[in-house]
Amino acid sequence: MSTGPSRRHLLGLGGALALSALPAFSAHAAPRRPADSPLVPAADATTLWYPEPADEDLLIEQGLPLGNGRIGALAGGDPAREILHVTDATLWTGGANTTLDSDGQFPYGRDDFGSFTLLARVTLDLPGHDRAAVTGYRRTLDLSNGLVTTTYKKGKVTYVREMFAGAADDVIVIRLTQSGGGRFTGSAILSGTHGETTGVDRDRHLASFSDAFANGLRYAAAVTATTHGGGTVSATGTRVTFTDCAEVTVVVSGGTDYAPDHTTGYRAPDTDCLALSTTKALAAAATPGTALRDTHVADYRSRYDRLGLDLGPSSKRQRQLDTWSRLKARAAAGSAADPELEASYLQFGRYLTICGSRDSLPMGLQGLWLEGNTPDWMGDYHTDINIQMNYWLPDRAALTDTFPAFADYCLAQLPAWNKVTQERFNDPRNRYRNTSGKVAGWTVAFSTNPYGGLGWWWHPAGNAWLCESLYEHYEFTQDTKYLARILPLLKGACEFWQARLITTTVDGREVLIDDHDWSPEHGPQDARGITYTQELLWSLFGHYEQACRTLGRDHDHAAAVGELRERLYLPKVSPTSGWLEEWMSEDNLGETTHRHLSPLINLFPGDRIRPDAGNPELLEGATALLTARGMESYGWACAWRAACWARLKDADKAYQLVLTNLKPWAGGTTGTAMNFFDMYRVSDNRAIFQIDANLGTPTAMLEMLVYSRPGHIELLPALPEAWSASGALKGAGARGGFTVDMKWRNGRLREATLHSVGGRTTRVTVGGRGVDVRLEPGGSVALTRLLG
Repeated sequence: MSTGPSRRHLLGLGGALALSALPAFSAHAAPRRPADSPLVPAADATTLWYPEPADEDLLIEQGLPLGNGRIGALAGGDPAREILHVTDATLWTGGANTTLDSDGQFPYGRDDFGSFTLLARVTLDLPGHDRAAVTGYRRTLDLSNGLVTTTYKKGKVTYVREMFAGAADDVIVIRLTQSGGGRFTGSAILSGTHGETTGVDRDRHLASFSDAFANGLRYAAAVTATTHGGGTVSATGTRVTFTDCAEVTVVVSGGTDYAPDHTTGYRAPDTDCLALSTTKALAAAATPGTALRDTHVADYRSRYDRLGLDLGPSSKRQRQLDTWSRLKARAAAGSAADPELEASYLQFGRYLTICGSRDSLPMGLQGLWLEGNTPDWMGDYHTDINIQMNYWLPDRAALTDTFPAFADYCLAQLPAWNKVTQERFNDPRNRYRNTSGKVAGWTVAFSTNPYGGLGWWWHPAGNAWLCESLYEHYEFTQDTKYLARILPLLKGACEFWQARLITTTVDGREVLIDDHDWSPEHGPQDARGITYTQELLWSLFGHYEQACRTLGRDHDHAAAVGELRERLYLPKVSPTSGWLEEWMSEDNLGETTHRHLSPLINLFPGDRIRPDAGNPELLEGATALLTARGMESYGWACAWRAACWARLKDADKAYQLVLTNLKPWAGGTTGTAMNFFDMYRVSDNRAIFQIDANLGTPTAMLEMLVYSRPGHIELLPALPEAWSASGALKGAGARGGFTVDMKWRNGRLREATLHSVGGRTTRVTVGGRGVDVRLEPGGSVALTRLLG
């Protein structure tokens, strides 16, 4: 694995939020082509590399991901038989799912609730290029350029296969080139995965199919190819064939008629999916392959290059290892630290975010990447950690413009969520119904789909946690237009809780608590006043008050919500266990080492519990509970634990959890697969991929380097020894509307600059020293008084 220089072409934050109801799959303006090659040279690029192709049956563990935020694929890299599992983020079965089961909860199956599914399978056949017939094989995921590449030699000819999903052209491209006088003869085969029939257009050298699900969603896919430097292209059966070609460009396109619009049933009724797929494929095929690649790389790097990261140098021996060998070497007992490997893991999380989140639906449990049509938990949006963890990273990692997919989704679903909440939540069979008999606003279930549908059990506090993440984006950007757009979400969530909260007396004081509820995902299902909810409401109500003040709106309602906040019961430390109570009980009513950290939600991602909050008893109780939860769990749970230990400034424990997630997965409980996907075992012969650990672990790593809340930024709060010798970070986001550049050596800050992206005042600290900063938006200041 090469990590390359850490300070390449670093850009400032940019990108405004544009919320719309346009279909994700639609016509685009002609792409702007770069005048010069934007490629980072191979010697300088950060790459993951492998000496063998992926096993076709283990593509989810070994295949390399590509995507443009709407369409994605996993590529295996076999020289003779390339396999692409192609997805479109909007290709979902299911629907509104408003009929409750007999217990007042929601059905949760692939037909009623629905499931994320594959769009197509594309096979690239190159006869004579069998693995045994080639030498010098290498496949690479180039994180610096956003390319998946396979290279090998056959005889004296060097063959190169570049693959990418271009956002500007909205297609997947497979570009075949060679040097040494070779020729390509082969075919690209398009197969549906739902029983579709592929046909061909012989005149336009195109293979395609179109169909519709039982829910009415229409979709299509198309493949074409073009040659440069001689040779012929034809189409027959289910394939596009190329013969005796010096260079070939294969283009894959496809999409659905989904639109984020409740009023049209989440459809764009005028969309001709087949015509649009065909038009995009042919337009891209008419463009030289080099231009397609350079356009993609320029677009990709405009995001990727915003953050620079250097955690220190690795050894020459470590750099010579392929990625899988390097992961195994780092996990060996007594191994030396490998800072460049760890930096690459963080950058891989950023790569997945760029590829998985743009103008379409947000990333769910598996992002854009599937191995089949039956993903666990439907590949859905889980509202008690998954979708929130997926979107902790963008603002911290200089990818602010990848966050809008999440906000757009919530706004598009809001009318449906409002309707189903007000019509179904107080069903007498629902054990979580409001005992007040009142209902208002909106909430969700533990699972949500793209059609306004909810699945599994009701999740009353899910609205508050979604709003926590949505508001945090405002804290990073200070974008008041965005704040105005999400205000209905915050307001509706507050209205739900105004109708739901009940009164009880604690220590002689009348307080407000949550009604019957469940602390995710263990313990009693009818507990009142659970810590998880009480903490989320403290944040929700405060954020709503602040939003209304900032926007000058809803003064009376904000004041009423503020009064509720003052009356909220806030959790205590148990005199029995010394832990922060998870329930209104001195006793632990659940699993001690449970995967979820629900009662610690205001340690991370919230801020009520923190070292400088002036409540040592509460801090000690939270620390004791976190300690009891343990240091071993699923990948996403370890990521959450790492972020919490970073907030407690315990660098050793936070780093240990990062390394736990980096352990190579080899059939154990959890770990990192060959392709860097986080895997965990669900049975003796099956493991699953969940993307949240791949995004949550980089978040924890950045929290170890920069902690922020509005009005306060702390640099190097939890710097582990393995990264302390030397390092640099450039472009990291900080709440309050700032970004941070800094360098350190021997654990001490050597350079630091603060940039405003909308923020005006904050206090910056490091190692007990602090300085107050005032800036105009767009301004910068060197923090020389903090240097040690």
